[in-house]
Amino acid sequence: MSDAVRPGVVRAAALAHKPAFWVILALLAAGGLRIAQITWRFLDAYPIATLTAVVLFALLAVPFWLFVSELDFLEREPASLRVLAFAWGGLVATTVSIPASTALDNLIAKLGSPALAADWGAALAGPTVEETVKTLGVVAIVLIARAQVNSVLDGVVYGALVGLGFQIVEDVVFAIGAVAQAGQGDQVQPVVTTLLVRGFLAGVWSHTLFGALAGAGIGYLVVNPDRTRRHRIGMAALALFGAWASHVLWNSPFFRDGLGNGALALLAVLLFKGLPPLLLTLYLVRRAHDAEAAYYVAKLATLRDPSLITPDELRVLGSGSRRAAARRHAGARAGRRARVAVRRLQRAQARLAVDLSRAPAQAHETEAASEVRAHRSRLESLGHPEAVEGVRSWRHTVSTAGTTAVAIAVIWVALSALGGG
Repeated sequence: MSDAVRPGVVRAAALAHKPAFWVILALLAAGGLRIAQITWRFLDAYPIATLTAVVLFALLAVPFWLFVSELDFLEREPASLRVLAFAWGGLVATTVSIPASTALDNLIAKLGSPALAADWGAALAGPTVEETVKTLGVVAIVLIARAQVNSVLDGVVYGALVGLGFQIVEDVVFAIGAVAQAGQGDQVQPVVTTLLVRGFLAGVWSHTLFGALAGAGIGYLVVNPDRTRRHRIGMAALALFGAWASHVLWNSPFFRDGLGNGALALLAVLLFKGLPPLLLTLYLVRRAHDAEAAYYVAKLATLRDPSLITPDELRVLGSGSRRAAARRHAGARAGRRARVAVRRLQRAQARLAVDLSRAPAQAHETEAASEVRAHRSRLESLGHPEAVEGVRSWRHTVSTAGTTAVAIAVIWVALSALGGG
């Protein structure tokens, strides 16, 4: 199977024939130049703080990137388009939003009042500009690679990565702004504080989440041709409004003074502002994942070839939790190599499902089918021939509880350090 048709591969030569590709490339280049200029000024004034901020927030981006990239396990988005989405958020959306948000904030002050702008400028100007420009990043991907956006979940992933790119670059800018505002020279303490506030506490339900909501709307618009155009546009607009409203709530002056000075008070504010969009996004992701899984599992079920996928593996492959349980079971039964082999088998089976959806008659002869058989042979040699979930282990329950406890402890320490108590 050639790279030209392999799922997850996008050739630059194919994109170069599209005018939108060159427009997007020019925008990325202009945004990159502007960010480079800003970074150079930061480095000149605060070299240690700037390098610290870049490193810390880059490290923070890694788990978010990995998590978002894994959302669409069955048909992973091409790495090139994931990088493009991240770059759009970090280079284009930020450089457009900074001057545009300032201009809109000034307009609010003129049409309303300086007091209105002081209270609500950040809540109205920022979300209006930023969510629009970030959503255009998902639209840009549709324009240059329409075939790679074939589910709502694709829109969620691309939108989340656009938001992640925006969030990381904006956080670095805020961190250096905090250093300058502190007026104590090239110090890293304001950078660490910004990391706690904007990274750990706001990172879960900030720009990544808002981008995912808007991206779901673009995905729905693209992949539901059976619906009327008015309906699809309406749903996309509703999703964008949801992202905008969530951002407005997050930036709003509600509870600006908090509910007190303790960690519990800060946590209550975070939950009030961030939990609704988080739950909504999780719901959309779950529905989109289940719909996609049902489609691809049904394709695999037509094979009736246990060397490619067994009935029990069909049940496992459609569920993220069951896939993880099958990998744990393999590791407990036959060691780390079996766990790795099961993961690779699942990846190959997912690619085979995509092959089936595109060329059913040739699926048995594709590269993915060969990979499935190779990983199956590897598992058989390890004495674990089938990627199935085992009995739930008490060790997994303890591990999950321990991980949750550690996460809560980290959040609690951060809240206590920032809010007292």
